[in-house]
Amino acid sequence: MITDPTAPQLEVAARTFALLSAPVRLHLVSLAANGEYDVGGLAQRAGVSTATASQHLSKLRLAGVISARREGKRQIYTVDDPHVLMMVHQVFEHIAPDGTLAPDPPLDPQFQRQA
Repeated sequence: MITDPTAPQLEVAARTFALLSAPVRLHLVSLAANGEYDVGGLAQRAGVSTATASQHLSKLRLAGVISARREGKRQIYTVDDPHVLMMVHQVFEHIAPDGTLAPDPPLDPQFQRQA
Protein backbone atom coordinates (compact mmCIF):
# COMPACT_ATOMS: atom_id res chain seq x y z
CA MET A 1 0.00 0.00 0.00
CA ILE A 2 1.30 3.45 -0.91
CA THR A 3 0.88 6.06 1.80
CA ASP A 4 0.24 9.75 1.21
CA PRO A 5 3.54 11.55 0.62
CA THR A 6 4.63 14.24 3.03
CA ALA A 7 5.14 17.84 1.93
CA PRO A 8 8.95 17.46 2.03
CA GLN A 9 8.73 14.26 -0.04
CA LEU A 10 6.57 16.03 -2.62
CA GLU A 11 8.98 18.97 -2.80
CA VAL A 12 12.07 16.83 -3.31
CA ALA A 13 10.32 14.51 -5.76
CA ALA A 14 9.14 17.48 -7.83
CA ARG A 15 12.66 18.95 -7.88
CA THR A 16 14.09 15.58 -8.93
CA PHE A 17 11.57 15.19 -11.77
CA ALA A 18 12.22 18.79 -12.85
CA LEU A 19 15.95 18.06 -12.92
CA LEU A 20 15.35 14.98 -15.07
CA SER A 21 12.93 16.77 -17.40
CA ALA A 22 15.79 17.97 -19.62
CA PRO A 23 16.39 15.28 -22.28
CA VAL A 24 20.17 15.67 -22.12
CA ARG A 25 20.19 15.14 -18.34
CA LEU A 26 17.94 12.12 -18.63
CA HIS A 27 20.24 10.76 -21.34
CA LEU A 28 23.31 11.28 -19.14
CA VAL A 29 21.61 9.52 -16.23
CA SER A 30 20.53 6.65 -18.47
CA LEU A 31 24.09 6.22 -19.75
CA ALA A 32 25.59 6.40 -16.26
CA ALA A 33 23.01 3.90 -15.03
CA ASN A 34 24.40 1.40 -17.53
CA GLY A 35 28.11 1.89 -16.94
CA GLU A 36 30.93 4.09 -15.75
CA TYR A 37 32.08 7.02 -17.87
CA ASP A 38 34.26 10.07 -17.68
CA VAL A 39 32.77 13.37 -18.79
CA GLY A 40 34.22 13.06 -22.29
CA GLY A 41 32.70 9.62 -22.80
CA LEU A 42 29.31 10.76 -21.57
CA ALA A 43 29.45 13.91 -23.72
CA GLN A 44 30.31 11.89 -26.82
CA ARG A 45 27.59 9.29 -26.22
CA ALA A 46 24.98 12.00 -25.46
CA GLY A 47 26.02 14.11 -28.45
CA VAL A 48 26.84 17.25 -26.47
CA SER A 49 29.99 19.22 -25.75
CA THR A 50 32.15 18.31 -22.78
CA ALA A 51 31.33 21.68 -21.19
CA THR A 52 27.59 21.06 -21.54
CA ALA A 53 27.86 17.54 -20.14
CA SER A 54 29.98 18.81 -17.26
CA GLN A 55 27.41 21.46 -16.30
CA HIS A 56 24.57 18.94 -16.32
CA LEU A 57 26.60 16.33 -14.44
CA SER A 58 27.41 18.87 -11.76
CA LYS A 59 23.70 19.53 -11.15
CA LEU A 60 22.88 15.81 -11.18
CA ARG A 61 25.69 15.09 -8.75
CA LEU A 62 24.64 17.86 -6.35
CA ALA A 63 21.12 16.41 -6.36
CA GLY A 64 22.48 12.95 -5.55
CA VAL A 65 21.23 11.39 -8.79
CA ILE A 66 24.71 10.61 -10.14
CA SER A 67 27.83 9.81 -8.16
CA ALA A 68 31.44 10.47 -9.11
CA ARG A 69 34.80 9.23 -8.03
CA ARG A 70 38.27 10.38 -8.99
CA GLU A 71 40.57 8.14 -11.01
CA GLY A 72 43.81 10.01 -11.48
CA LYS A 73 42.87 13.25 -13.22
CA ARG A 74 39.47 11.99 -14.38
CA GLN A 75 36.10 11.99 -12.66
CA ILE A 76 34.23 8.75 -13.27
CA TYR A 77 30.44 9.07 -13.21
CA THR A 78 27.94 6.35 -12.48
CA VAL A 79 24.51 5.78 -10.95
CA ASP A 80 24.75 3.51 -7.95
CA ASP A 81 21.55 4.41 -6.09
CA PRO A 82 19.18 1.45 -6.56
CA HIS A 83 16.15 3.76 -6.47
CA VAL A 84 17.48 5.90 -9.32
CA LEU A 85 18.47 2.77 -11.25
CA MET A 86 14.95 1.38 -10.85
CA MET A 87 13.34 4.68 -11.86
CA VAL A 88 15.46 4.98 -15.02
CA HIS A 89 14.82 1.35 -15.92
CA GLN A 90 11.08 1.72 -15.32
CA VAL A 91 10.65 4.89 -17.40
CA PHE A 92 12.39 3.40 -20.44
CA GLU A 93 10.57 0.12 -20.01
CA HIS A 94 7.30 2.11 -20.06
CA ILE A 95 8.17 4.05 -23.24
CA ALA A 96 8.77 2.16 -26.48
CA PRO A 97 11.73 3.12 -28.73
CA ASP A 98 9.34 4.94 -31.08
CA GLY A 99 8.11 7.14 -28.22
CA THR A 100 4.75 5.45 -27.74
CA LEU A 101 3.76 4.00 -24.41
CA ALA A 102 4.57 0.33 -24.09
CA PRO A 103 1.77 -2.01 -23.03
CA ASP A 104 1.46 -2.20 -19.28
CA PRO A 105 2.31 -5.46 -17.54
CA PRO A 106 -0.16 -6.76 -14.96
CA LEU A 107 -0.25 -4.47 -11.93
CA ASP A 108 1.56 -5.65 -8.82
CA PRO A 109 -1.05 -6.10 -6.05
CA GLN A 110 1.00 -3.85 -3.74
CA PHE A 111 0.35 -0.92 -6.09
CA GLN A 112 -3.37 -1.48 -6.68
CA ARG A 113 -5.70 1.20 -5.43
CA GLN A 114 -7.58 0.65 -2.24
CA ALA A 115 -11.35 0.82 -2.73
